[in-house]
Amino acid sequence: MGILWFGGQIYTLENEGEAVEAVFTENDIIKAVGTYEKLYHTYYEQIHQEINLYGKTMLPGFVDSHLHIIGHGEKLLRLDLSQMKSAGEVLEALENRTANLSEDEWLLGEGWNENQWEDTSIIHKSELDKISKINPIMLTRVCRHAIITNSKAIELSNINKNTANPQGGIIVRDKTGSTTGYFLDTAQDLIKKAMPSVSQKYLEQIIRIAVDDLLSKGLVGGHSEDLNYYGGFRKTYESFKNAINGGEKRFKAHLLVHHEVLPAMVEQNLGYLDGTRYVELGAVKIFSDGAIGGRTAWLTEDYADDTGNKGVAIHSRERLEAIVKEARLHDLPIAVHAIGDKAVAEIAEVIQKYPTKNGARDRIIHGQILNEETLELLKELSVVIDIQPSFVSSDFPWVIDRVGENRMQLAYAWKTLLTNHIHCAGGSDAPIEEVDPLLGIQAAVLRKSTYNGEVYSPDERLSVFEAIQLYTIGSAYAINQESVRGIIAENYKADFTILAEDIFQVDPNYIHDIKVEMTVIDGEIVYEKNPSY
Repeated sequence: MGILWFGGQIYTLENEGEAVEAVFTENDIIKAVGTYEKLYHTYYEQIHQEINLYGKTMLPGFVDSHLHIIGHGEKLLRLDLSQMKSAGEVLEALENRTANLSEDEWLLGEGWNENQWEDTSIIHKSELDKISKINPIMLTRVCRHAIITNSKAIELSNINKNTANPQGGIIVRDKTGSTTGYFLDTAQDLIKKAMPSVSQKYLEQIIRIAVDDLLSKGLVGGHSEDLNYYGGFRKTYESFKNAINGGEKRFKAHLLVHHEVLPAMVEQNLGYLDGTRYVELGAVKIFSDGAIGGRTAWLTEDYADDTGNKGVAIHSRERLEAIVKEARLHDLPIAVHAIGDKAVAEIAEVIQKYPTKNGARDRIIHGQILNEETLELLKELSVVIDIQPSFVSSDFPWVIDRVGENRMQLAYAWKTLLTNHIHCAGGSDAPIEEVDPLLGIQAAVLRKSTYNGEVYSPDERLSVFEAIQLYTIGSAYAINQESVRGIIAENYKADFTILAEDIFQVDPNYIHDIKVEMTVIDGEIVYEKNPSY
């Protein structure tokens, strides 16, 4: 028995502007698209429900190609610092939160960003010590490549003047060699290892909280990286399977596998796209550099505002190649965090040297700064670039001070990538950015800074059609599922995002204001804003 959907704008996204009157779905599959009259008469005996969209707009279901589902859930529960405009505001919020803490309980904050403070100085551990010497404090920067801690957290981590910087990380120190409480990239792990472990019950709760929010944003799925941070592969993987079991909770979670937990996955005889109907395993995740905000993204030339600093390489070339060869041994693609042009160049070279043999697609996550030589190499590779359009809104104009005007021509160059037939997928990197795909689509179309309202690199703006494709066919292509997901067509999955307005007719400045009316997964309504349909 099936459902006939009709009465609205139904865009297939197979071609720009292509729309149909009706869609007939049966179980989890689109059986046919066409006119209402034809589908009604053809499938009359199989139709058990008709859903009138009443003028709303149906699109293929949005999928976030890069986020952190557990991190997003934690952001919803933890102290959110992302909108605070000064260090003083952050400190005041921490002071208010300590009243409800038990002794030795960690005080955790998410999303601080000194680039939106008038005084961009990083908070010192001594300022956090004034708030609490009993409770360890850890505040995660918006990019998640840096943290600030107090002395209690440092003490619990056994870090002292003699503790060396780990490969790919920096313990920031003052002139006397004492720690300031500021830890960059892999140095964060020194602090995080001292934190108490979380229970599987907690993880399942956090995943459910996150998924409910994602569904309300019109997302039918997401490619997430969580498996190395919450007690290991088995515990986190089981938490996902229990939380998204296809019964009371549906969501298509595609989980990247951090290289450090690859052995645990292999031990369970699991491989690429293995899993359940709603939780599947993906590429091997590797970090190759840091982030621009903390000046740890790996650049070919020095940072414009920090002479002598080119950022950090998380792995040596030898180690990076060893990780990739291990992935290939198990027929796995890789998904590599690479922001700076040097990082992107290096991973592109490694992919060229060790290509996949089974058609699985490698991914470069972010790819924010490119150079001409690397762009030419990318055109030759079967690689997908996971882009985060919202980064344009939040990173400009301060990113220009970091990397310099001379690198702007190929910075956040989404249109250039598409014009050169390099496949891209769209995501948010939540909790770093807001998870709302409509915000990402708007950012890709406008390229307008949320700080000053100016448009940056207007030639790199995407059309609304191109921007939506990032979150539909682009996300499907990245995981070799473009033949069954990403468009509204016969034999494709019945995953839909239904909007209150026609996104192709709305002023692009107000795309983010469009309301999500319904989210449909496998033909079943899993979120409904207005249950009167």
